[in-house]
Amino acid sequence: MEDVLDVYARPYDPLLPVVCIDETNKQMVVETRIPAEPGQIERIDYEYKRNGVVNVFVISESLAGRCETVVNETRTAIDFAHVLKHTSDMLYP
Repeated sequence: MEDVLDVYARPYDPLLPVVCIDETNKQMVVETRIPAEPGQIERIDYEYKRNGVVNVFVISESLAGRCETVVNETRTAIDFAHVLKHTSDMLYP
């Protein structure tokens, strides 16, 4: 763990960028609304409709203030490999 923290403590060097990649998944929901009668305000119910799940990859270089997200419908090793390729080929060629 100390080795990783030492990497993050390095000063900024554009020739040796410190790039972090993280991922998470998010449930997509659609709020259900209770129709309002004329003269009433719109009410929001605690219920929702499930609208699928997406996987979000975050590619960040904190010292340079750079951040990019990639959103996929699936979460596979192939998806992660595509993000790594995108990072190495497009963002840091």
